[in-house]
Amino acid sequence: MASMELRQLRYFVAVAEELNFGRAARRLLIAGPSLSQQIKALERDLGVRLFDRDRRSVSLTPAGFALLSDARALLERADDFRHRARRLAGSEPVRLGYVNWLPPDLTARTAAAAQVHVDAWVAPSHTQAARVAEGGLDLAICWLRTGDLERHGLHAQLIGADRLYAVATGGDTTEVPARETGILLDADTTSWSSWNAYAEELAGETGATAVRISDGGITGPGFFDHVRRCRRPIVNSPKGQTTPLPPDLVRRPVVAPEIYWTWSLVWRRTEVRGSVLAVVEALRADGHFGIDGPDAWLPKDDPHRRQARLAEL
Repeated sequence: MASMELRQLRYFVAVAEELNFGRAARRLLIAGPSLSQQIKALERDLGVRLFDRDRRSVSLTPAGFALLSDARALLERADDFRHRARRLAGSEPVRLGYVNWLPPDLTARTAAAAQVHVDAWVAPSHTQAARVAEGGLDLAICWLRTGDLERHGLHAQLIGADRLYAVATGGDTTEVPARETGILLDADTTSWSSWNAYAEELAGETGATAVRISDGGITGPGFFDHVRRCRRPIVNSPKGQTTPLPPDLVRRPVVAPEIYWTWSLVWRRTEVRGSVLAVVEALRADGHFGIDGPDAWLPKDDPHRRQARLAEL
């Protein structure tokens, strides 16, 4: 236990969130065999098996599931400690957290404003928002509702949006009405809190079928397995926007309505540091990313919904 390192905990969390060693290794920018060796070393140090894995799948063991929240908490405390030390040293960069999407030109747009450190801990939207509110991060790119902003004392500006699509079996790539799709909701409300809230409202407003699962298959190979088992196209999540499809599946545009997921840049309402506010200004978006279209759908309490509707007038 004494030889356990923080980086091994980061590796554990990454594999637990991806449930795929290859994707986790790419996210961590390390070689796959090295990641596997480090996970095995961590399991030896802890004396428990964290993952069940074979050639086709990776899943958390009961012990791994129980320890995941503790690992996240330890990493957050370590990050906060490093953050405070940098502040005392007077050389702290602006810390930016995210969920899974960053503007492709982030570095170019912020270079003249401040030194931006992209935090390595990729976490769900509600976690990143809480870290900004508590001071662990200066900024975050995440999905939030108006009530979340009020509760955490945060400002938000639209920085991007994804139009979600459906994935289906067969060869039909034509448009599909939202009411004829399914949307997955996972029993793990800690990891998928934001997505579940979004999905439940989408199903309630459009007539899409809510499909309840308990295996974390909102994205990755598990998602594709659910698509194959369902009799209707399944709406993808933002985490699956750029994932290549297997050859037996196709992408279908969702219409009536077109479904959008917004990305907000959030910061504390009490923020006064010029470096942070300069980054906010540098990342100010020009446009609405399609959410102002006449057939666009956003949740009722999306902070950018009113902005989009005003653009129609």
